[in-house]
Amino acid sequence: MESRRKELIQQYKERKITGGIYLIKNSRGGKSVLGLTTDIQGSRNRFDFSKKTGMCTDKRIENDWKRLGADAYSFDVLEEISKKETQTDREFERDLADYKELWREHLSGKGEIIA
Repeated sequence: MESRRKELIQQYKERKITGGIYLIKNSRGGKSVLGLTTDIQGSRNRFDFSKKTGMCTDKRIENDWKRLGADAYSFDVLEEISKKETQTDREFERDLADYKELWREHLSGKGEIIA
């Protein structure tokens, strides 16, 4: 049992870390949220859970979420970025922030984007 535990810990440490830039998009013309994450799959899972439960996890869009319903929103991955083996967590987050800024510029003028 101890060797299995050590194996699982080693697998966790060696896993590929994928972050990214996402948009929680309002399909009915309301506010959309541009975000970044160091764990794109975890963020997608949280969003899916919030849709299933009807609970909004972002205060900035909570009123629209309640008024329009969870089905008015989608989680769109704009870009996935893998953490390099040589990158620190801080360097990875800075790279993600740079990508987010590029996406903010790209999306400007395409509806109300909260970042």
